[in-house]
Amino acid sequence: MTTESIDPRALARALMAKHGQGNGASAATGTATAPTTPDRGASNGRGTDSPTLQTTFRDHPGVLDANEKFAAFDTWTREAGVLNPYYLPHEGISGPVTRFSDRDMLNFSSFGYLDLAAEPRVHAAAIAAIGRYGTSAAAVRMVAGELPLYGELEREIARIYDTEAAIVTASGFLTNAAAVAFLLGKRDIAICDSLIHNSIVSGTEWAGCKRVTFRHNDPESLEAMLSMSRRSFDRALVLIEGVYSMDGDVVRLPEIIEVARKYNCSIMIDEAHSFGVLGERGLGVRELFDLPGDAVDVWMGTLSKALGSVGGYLAANRELVEGFKYSASGLSMYTASPAPSAAAAALEGLAVLHDEPERVAALRHNAQYFYRRAGELGFDTGNGQGTPITPIITGANEPAVRASMELLQRNVMANAIGHPVVPADQARLRFFINCRHTEAQLDHALDTLRQVFDGLTTEEGHHS
Repeated sequence: MTTESIDPRALARALMAKHGQGNGASAATGTATAPTTPDRGASNGRGTDSPTLQTTFRDHPGVLDANEKFAAFDTWTREAGVLNPYYLPHEGISGPVTRFSDRDMLNFSSFGYLDLAAEPRVHAAAIAAIGRYGTSAAAVRMVAGELPLYGELEREIARIYDTEAAIVTASGFLTNAAAVAFLLGKRDIAICDSLIHNSIVSGTEWAGCKRVTFRHNDPESLEAMLSMSRRSFDRALVLIEGVYSMDGDVVRLPEIIEVARKYNCSIMIDEAHSFGVLGERGLGVRELFDLPGDAVDVWMGTLSKALGSVGGYLAANRELVEGFKYSASGLSMYTASPAPSAAAAALEGLAVLHDEPERVAALRHNAQYFYRRAGELGFDTGNGQGTPITPIITGANEPAVRASMELLQRNVMANAIGHPVVPADQARLRFFINCRHTEAQLDHALDTLRQVFDGLTTEEGHHS
């Protein structure tokens, strides 16, 4: 295969498509190829007439699809002499400028909004925890895996949320999935914002409950849904996010709470991208809307974004948290305790957040500056509202992938997101803003993106 034989536009379309070509077309060249079929005639010790039993999953449709698309993409990037943006390792700390493949790049693909992963105080706390407790608690929390660090962190989270208790976990994704699976059953319903995160969708599937969606961030749509369906189920849980991870808009929380309580629904909110970001002190949507802790039944968040660590947490009333700790698979039961270094880093990250409110102020300034400048340059920012997540909508998948790769060649890292992660015709580049970005860096990224988009438009005109 030669570089000249590959159509990058066709490859980009194939790469971001939900399914493969489906008609035997090669993702790299667009030429017809025979579909790959497992060798059924290989010897299995019983003669060649018996088919070989498939036990390796090499013929699994998902495996075949991924291998076809990504192997072709890897071949194309290698032969074209460009960087493959997927699983591209970085050197050093992920911050506003990060070293990828021996090149310093402006980094807009990291959700370390407050740059706490680079903070010496956080480093020192993690190192001290390793010195005291080792690199692992080496057990589940109920059985020999409990550390004093966990209790300290949980008490601080509960204090911040004005709740009776909290629980920290080793995984943000699993926190959502396991909590929803614990809370709901087959006689219950999950009412989800249409743009809710996949971790919550996974939790509803695990629970076996009914799942319905309402129009994104639309309390009237939520009420219409509840008026039709609420009475048919025992428990009902409304599931929303503080800042939506693909769109960067803020939840209309007071209005959604009003509707949910009117229909006797519980509420769980995912603050993965809003804690450390919203509110004067960065304490999230509760601070932003000046709400009491019991305005929401379950507050969920992650330690892996603004706090510069890894893991998840839930804050709620004491009885519910005890239920999470003693009965919920995947939160404390049947799963290893968080690493001591991760808990210590998160605890110190909270201390830095309290001590240095200027980080939140700088982040707010940068996010609003980037959003405003993007609009001035004519970019479609979708539902963006000037939070540290700004989408640049391309519509089709192909221009998003190509623009991301062009930016990479110009030392700007911003990833493409396409269908099925976002709705069809809503592909985008997603920019995460850091409190340490400068206005000059933000301007440079947007000016570079404008040049890339203009170049793609010109090229499209030549193709047509």
